[in-house]
Amino acid sequence: MNPYRPVLRHPTLRLVALALLLVGAHNASLYPYQSLIAIERIGLSKPAFSALLVLASAVAVTSSVLFGIMGDHTGARRRIALITALSSTLGVTLMLVWPSTLSLILCQGILLPLAWSLYGQLFALARLASAAEGRTRDAILGAIRAPMSLAFLTMLLFWTFAFAAGIDVMAVYISGGLASLGLSALVFFGWPRDRRAPLHDAGPRISLKDTFRAISSLHIIVRLCLIGALCSAGSIYFVLVSLVFEASPIRGPSDVALYVGLVAGWEVPAMLFLARFSHLLPRSTMIALGALIYTTHLIALPYLSDSPWLWLMPVFGGIGGAVLLLLPIPYYQDLLQGRPGTAAAMLALQKLVTDVLTAAIFAFGTAIGGFETVAILGTLVAIAGALGLYLVDHNSWFPARLAPAPAQG
Repeated sequence: MNPYRPVLRHPTLRLVALALLLVGAHNASLYPYQSLIAIERIGLSKPAFSALLVLASAVAVTSSVLFGIMGDHTGARRRIALITALSSTLGVTLMLVWPSTLSLILCQGILLPLAWSLYGQLFALARLASAAEGRTRDAILGAIRAPMSLAFLTMLLFWTFAFAAGIDVMAVYISGGLASLGLSALVFFGWPRDRRAPLHDAGPRISLKDTFRAISSLHIIVRLCLIGALCSAGSIYFVLVSLVFEASPIRGPSDVALYVGLVAGWEVPAMLFLARFSHLLPRSTMIALGALIYTTHLIALPYLSDSPWLWLMPVFGGIGGAVLLLLPIPYYQDLLQGRPGTAAAMLALQKLVTDVLTAAIFAFGTAIGGFETVAILGTLVAIAGALGLYLVDHNSWFPARLAPAPAQG
C-alpha cells in the first residue's frame, strides 16, 4: 500500500501534511536557539531562563489539554486552531519588531507554548478525516508526520550553513515567522468550517464532565505514565548527546550535528516503512518494541562515543524514534474513542511526565555517577515503561480502552 495515496486524495489530509511540514520548519528555526538568544542576546540570567522554561511548559500543557477538551465539547476546532496559529505569528513578530525581555517572555513563555497545541489539533483533524480508512490510518499518520521530520532536518542544515556564512542568529525569527504566517493562512483558508463542512464531528457534543472523568480514570493515567516513561529515553538522549561528545577527546560540535542529523534522517524512511506493517501487532507491543530498539542507541552513546561503531547507532535511534514519535498518537485516539481533541491533548500530558522523569534521572544519575550512569538509568526506566505498557494491555482486568464517548441527550 502506498501511504501517500489517501493523503494526496483527501484535501484535508493534504492540508495536515503541509501544515506539519511548516510546523517542522517553525520548530527547527526557533527552539534549538532559544537559550542562546535569551541568555546571550536578550541578557536573561540562567535562573530567569529556567523560570521561563517552566512558564512555557505550564502554558503548553494547560492550553493543549483545555483546547483539546474544548474542541471535543464545542466542535469549534477551526476557531481554536486559528487562535493558536496566530499566537505563533504574533509572538515571532514581537521578537522581530521589538526584541526585548518583555517580548521574549511573551513570545517564548506564552504565545509559542499556546501555538504548540496546534500539533495535537492537526492530528485530531487527521483522525476525523481518515475515520473511514480503518487499518490504513497508521500509514496515513506516517505519511503526514514524515514531512515534519524532513523539514526539521532540512531547516537545521540550512541554519548550520547560514551561521557559518555569518548570518546573525536573530534571523531565525524570519524563517520561523514565515512558517507561522503560512500556518495561519493554511488554517484560515483550508481548515474545514466548523459544523458547516462535510468534515466535522458527527453527533452531539461531548460533555466536559464526561471528558474530565475519562482522562482522570486510572487505566488512562497508568498508560499515560508508562508511555511517558518509555519516551523519556528520547529526552535523555537530547540532554546527553552534546555533553557526551564535548567530553570526548575526539568529538566536537560538528559530530553532534552529524549524529543528531543522522538520527532524524533515519526517522523519515522508518515512519513510512513502519506504516506498512504496524497493523500486524497491537500498538502497545509495537511501542514497547520501539522503546527497546531506541534504548540500544541511548545506552551505547557514552560507551561508544570514541569508537567508529558509534555511527551505526543512529539507525537504531531513527527506527526506535519513529515508533515513539508516531504510534502513541493513534494509541491515545483508540484509547479515547470519539474524543480526538482530548486524545491529542494527551501528548502534552505525556511530555510533562517525560520532562519530570528526565530531570530526575539526570539529577540522580550525575549525583551518583557520570553520563554512563544517566544512560543506564534512562534505559532501565524506558524498558520498565515498555514492559509495563505491554503487560497492562495484555491483561483483561485492566481494560485497554474506554467505551465510545457518550452522546448527550
